[in-house]
Amino acid sequence: MKKIFMPVILITLAILIIPGCRKTDTSGGRVKITVEVYDRGTDGGKSNPVNNNWTQWIQEKLLKDENIEVTFVPVPRWEDVQSMNNLMAAGTPPDVCISYSSELVASYRDQGGLFDVSPYLDTTLADLKKFLGPDLALPGRDFIRRYQDAKTGAVYMLPARRINTANRSVFIRKDWLDKLGLPLPSTTEEFYNDLVAFRDKDPGNVGRNNVVPFLTGYDVFWGAQTITYPFIDPSLSRRDWWVNTVVDRYFALPGYKEGIRFLNKMYNEDLIDKNFPLYRTESDVFNVLKAGYAGSYSDNWDRIYRDSDHLLEDLQKNVPGADMVPVNCMTDSNGILRRNVYDAAGALMFIPASCKNPQAALRYINWLARFENYNFLQIGPEGIVHDMVNGLPKIKIAASAWVQNSPQNIDYTLHINGLDMGDPQLTIKAIANGYSWPAEVIEHAYNIAMENGVPEPIVPVTLSAAGPYVQNLMDKGNYLLTEAVTASPADFDKVWDAGYKDWLNSGAQEIINERAAKYIEP
Repeated sequence: MKKIFMPVILITLAILIIPGCRKTDTSGGRVKITVEVYDRGTDGGKSNPVNNNWTQWIQEKLLKDENIEVTFVPVPRWEDVQSMNNLMAAGTPPDVCISYSSELVASYRDQGGLFDVSPYLDTTLADLKKFLGPDLALPGRDFIRRYQDAKTGAVYMLPARRINTANRSVFIRKDWLDKLGLPLPSTTEEFYNDLVAFRDKDPGNVGRNNVVPFLTGYDVFWGAQTITYPFIDPSLSRRDWWVNTVVDRYFALPGYKEGIRFLNKMYNEDLIDKNFPLYRTESDVFNVLKAGYAGSYSDNWDRIYRDSDHLLEDLQKNVPGADMVPVNCMTDSNGILRRNVYDAAGALMFIPASCKNPQAALRYINWLARFENYNFLQIGPEGIVHDMVNGLPKIKIAASAWVQNSPQNIDYTLHINGLDMGDPQLTIKAIANGYSWPAEVIEHAYNIAMENGVPEPIVPVTLSAAGPYVQNLMDKGNYLLTEAVTASPADFDKVWDAGYKDWLNSGAQEIINERAAKYIEP
């Protein structure tokens, strides 16, 4: 397949023809900016992401505090890469943008599409710098400088801070296990045997053709990441792990193929829903779980407890007595429980070069980093979005005007992912308190997700090769995983090897080569 350079070229052209793209707000008067916000749809009681009580509160307080008028621009959450490519190519991106793909943002940087914020780190962004604090993964550096170019000193992207780094978990129907007289699984073999028992004995009485022992969606990489991750060679060096991780995918890591082979075995033994390649939205997956057909499921560590999705709540409404719990059961080749946890750097904030008032855009980001502002956005008004329990906020299901479309409003609090109370001890307690479920249930789920967790290695170098290939590699990767999982066991190696070779030749090998050449010990 041809390399996809067209959007990147258009970005460059758009930047060149936009007049006054680096004009700054030196007048001290009122200025206008636009800010990206993820559009997650309105299913489940979600509100219009660009016009609700939260956006109105931001608009009113920001105008009062900073004399800045803000307009929010919706970007579909699950098509955000392509949508942002289109906006950048057209020269019309929001002034403040966010992405979870460092490779994507690096491609904009390399085409001259981003504003260098380095002159403002200690001044305009002083509140953000203080909030982010030191970089624990790179001792001696400020977190705000995580992505600073070592040669030029330029900074084109700013990290959001993850308050808790728990990633994903496997959830399993405990009521099904109880009915079969089985304990919670503690090894990969036990988990597999449980799925077989679900298939053969139908403990939920949903019908043999309806039982889904393990539920995943079309995005197999994330949907089954907790299952496949432990298959990666646990003895792999820090260098080899980092060098061979391409656009956040593990395809080139020794052992990962065997994780996909395990999924292939599960699929061919009717342990995975045959319809999973047809699922295209979260709702497609959620509906299967809520209907009571799924015996196990893998997702974000707190997903089933989130008020925004009502997964466990609706399951229990539809199936009285149903219970689903998190388990740490996937063991590596040494028999040790092993899972991935997040780095403290979450999403990336950036200012496109098309922004006419970049200092105002930075002032907005800095304004968000003040506790009084992000705290309100995270917990909202008392009695409506939260109640105080033992001196800490407990989030409740709010009316539509105040509903939080994302946990703790992370779509608006761009600089932070996860509830923060300004004190580490209070934060831990408040995280557990911030759900409609008993605090001990959430604490248990969090502890399960953190047990034996391994973060990705961090290497402070500037990378460029991935940019033009990000979307193509993600699309090809999703296709490869689906084809490999659904292949006959006899064809698995042929399907995987051919698809993996094409994936390497589509830019992945070039990315690996750059990472190998630039690797340094932190």
